[in-house]
Amino acid sequence: MAGAKNHDYHILAPDIWPLAGALSALVFTTGMVMFMHADEGAFPDGAWRIVLGLGIAGLIATFFGWFSKVVNEAQSGDHTPVVQLHMRYGMILFIASEVMFFVGWFWAWFDFALFPVPLEMVGEGSWRNLVGEEGAAALANFPPDGVNVLDAFDLPLLNTMILLCSGTTVTWAHHSLINGDRDGLKKGLWLTIGLGILFSCIQVYEYGHATFGFGGNNYSSAFYMATGFHGFHVIVGTIFLIVCLRRSYLGHFTPRQHFGFEAAAWYWHFVDVVWLFLFIAVYVWGGWGAEVH
Repeated sequence: MAGAKNHDYHILAPDIWPLAGALSALVFTTGMVMFMHADEGAFPDGAWRIVLGLGIAGLIATFFGWFSKVVNEAQSGDHTPVVQLHMRYGMILFIASEVMFFVGWFWAWFDFALFPVPLEMVGEGSWRNLVGEEGAAALANFPPDGVNVLDAFDLPLLNTMILLCSGTTVTWAHHSLINGDRDGLKKGLWLTIGLGILFSCIQVYEYGHATFGFGGNNYSSAFYMATGFHGFHVIVGTIFLIVCLRRSYLGHFTPRQHFGFEAAAWYWHFVDVVWLFLFIAVYVWGGWGAEVH
């Protein structure tokens, strides 16, 4: 029969969402650049808000439009075992790229810590390296007065326990799904989402009570970039799980076909592992011997 499907692959029809996503990402990054240079008068006042808002709106629309089509494909049977296998390969490569992203921040952290170069501000946004006796004196007086590191065994330890518990609850949800226990799936997802939101709230509270700001020295900049991007990934992972919870109530997942949930669970475990490295390297080792707040 002409046009009959005689293979296990899913051939996608032409779609507008990849182009819409690319254009939205371009508009978003343009808006961010305009925002970063807003004080220089290079653009009309408030123009960055319009451009950035359009970019964000376009990205959100792309997420809803594109992902809803993927869900519909899964529900209509287009995600055959071969397609699911290749989607798993794609998710593995995505997580691998995220691992390398955090490797960059850890590299910066250890480079600053093991090979410190004292800096001195000589103007607005301009710095110079301190060498010789000046550098030795600056290192001897670090951290500067009024800058105390966070106590690793206070809120960071609590957040570590929260994320470890969330790893067990999402695993419970996964095993419940595999064994056909939809009630256990929903309860596990509810608990994981709640723990993820609790982690984010504690992180915000911790930032609000830190005695050091984003800039000023290598420690604070590396600290906020590494832990801040991890916090962003926790928020993204929580959104993934909320979508999975909604789909579980719609009856979308089956014990044999649930890649959407599986990908979210992989991502959540990745977030857990990154936090363990952050807790050990940044909070415990990074604050060893310094005054704590």
